[in-house]
This record gives sequence, structure tokens and C-alpha cells, in this order.
Amino acid sequence: MSLIEQAAKRLEQLRKAGVSVHGPTSDDDQGPTDGGGETRVPSAAASLELGPSAALASVAAATRGAAPVATAAPPPAPAPVSRRVEIDLQALAARGLMSPDAPRSQLADQFRVIKRPLIANAMGRGVAPLKRGNLIMVTSALSGEGKSFTAINLAISIAMELDNTVMLVDADVPKPSVLKMLGVEPARGLLDVLTDQSVELSQVLLRTNVEKLSILPSGMQHARATELLASAAMAQMLDEMASRYPDRIIIFDSPPLLMTTESRVLASHMGQVVVVVKAASTARSDVKHALMTIDSCPVKLMLLNQARSVSQDGYGYGYGYGYGYGYGSEGA
Repeated sequence: MSLIEQAAKRLEQLRKAGVSVHGPTSDDDQGPTDGGGETRVPSAAASLELGPSAALASVAAATRGAAPVATAAPPPAPAPVSRRVEIDLQALAARGLMSPDAPRSQLADQFRVIKRPLIANAMGRGVAPLKRGNLIMVTSALSGEGKSFTAINLAISIAMELDNTVMLVDADVPKPSVLKMLGVEPARGLLDVLTDQSVELSQVLLRTNVEKLSILPSGMQHARATELLASAAMAQMLDEMASRYPDRIIIFDSPPLLMTTESRVLASHMGQVVVVVKAASTARSDVKHALMTIDSCPVKLMLLNQARSVSQDGYGYGYGYGYGYGYGSEGA
């Protein structure tokens, strides 16, 4: 930029700042201030007649002691907004999962019974108060016992409550399946927040068309997933998740207890753990061993999956992924 252009630009800034600008009409009129104390600056035309160097010197002399030109502060960055995804509710029913807009069903009735003590514990209405009672991990001893199916249905069932919201976390980081079962594309999630300080939880949380239900995907695969789940950053995140919203219940779909170490680390942060046991399939010794790995968790509940019984009308109680239900302590 030339000296002339610099002088003109400076004069324009002074005008915008409210400084009076006048041309030199007389010797008395060329001073830096007038009788009322107002700063007087030579006009651009008059100053430029003196030559580029004199023009800049004239502007500089006139603006000595004048108030600095205020500059506008940059607008604050917008807060991260959770992305919304659409779950095909008809496809849920076709997969045997619960759909919130479906008519009353045996599956929905069974999960109404299953969720009731969990909600009571989460909201501090149980026998004794629980630390992080609203953090509920759903797991199993081995794979193929229906833990992910249970976690999804439990989350949808609780989302249908009038007084609670639900976050469903796909914490099965070695083999995530929640998004696939719900028909949602893979996305960033839990591990991305733990490995990248620039990623906030709200940026990866998925809002859904199921009212009161949000999803936290597992995120990228990571070779040190166990260490990440055991890290101070994870503990801090769980504290924030547990305490931010008093009406929120958080369901974690975790890996099987006897096949990975991630689930055992995760269980140490939970208030409640639901162990899914497949009827007539899981060995009693495997169940006992699995329960021993989560001994530190204050509440351990067992849910019997695909149990069959006969109701009074003669129909089998349980169909496909249908659930018989049964809660018990470690010794059950």
C-alpha cells in the first residue's frame, strides 16, 4: 500500500471513530484541537497536497493523544451441536427389536418388568443409595448371549418413560454392533473423545427420532482401548455423564466379561451391571466366573435370555429373541 493510500485509510478510520476532520483554512485552524477541545485532523485532500511524507506526518501529529480507534471483537464460536440420525422404526420391529410406536407386545411387557428395579436404583429409590446408579452396564459371560439386543431394547423401553431420558453407549469397542443393529452409519464416538482433546462429547453424540433417546457410538478402533477406558479422562467423562442431567439413565453395551478385559475395567465405574445369560446354553461355571470378575460393582443383576415357559393360555412364553426375565444376586 502506498503512503498516500495509508494516509487516506487512516483518515477514514478517524472519521468513523467520531474525530472531526477539517481542511487547513487558516493558520489558526491548523492546530490539533479547536476551542472546544475537539481533535481536528487535516482533510485528506489538504494533507495530500503537502506530499506523501508530509501527509503521513500531518495525520500522525493530529492524532497524538486522540482516543484509539475501537476494533470489534470477533464473534464467539458456536457451541457444538449433536447430529441427528433417523432410525427406521419399522426395520427395528422386523429385526425383532422393540419399536416405541408399535402396539403393545409381549417383548415390551417383559422389558417393563426388567427396567423397573433398574430405574428405581438409578433414581435413588432403591433399597440403598447407589453411587453412579444411573450408569448401567449390560454384558454377558460369552458372546452370542443377546447382550446388545438387551441393551438396545432396555434403552428404548426406558426412553418411553415420562420422567427419564436415555443415552445408549456402544462400549463394546472391540466389536461394536449397536449402530449396525439400529441401521445407522458408523460415526465418531467414545474413543475419539478419549484420544482427541479437541473432540467434545456433544460433537459425537447422536440424537435420534426416538424421543428421549441419544446414542454414543464406540468410535474409531484403537489398540489401547483397555487403557483408554481405564484412564483418568474416562473417569472424568463418566462423572460428567452421570451428574449432568439428573433424569438421564445411561446404558452401556459392553464386551463379554470372559473374552476381553475392557468390560472388567468399565464395570469398575458402573453403579449397576446386568449380566445376560442365555437359557440352556451358558454353563453355570462360566456365569460364576463372569460374576467374580465384576465383584467390585455394588449391584449385579442377572437376566435370563430366551427362557421358555408356558402361560395359562397355553402359549410359549418367549419367541425368537423374546425374553423370560429373572433377577438375582451373585449367589442366584
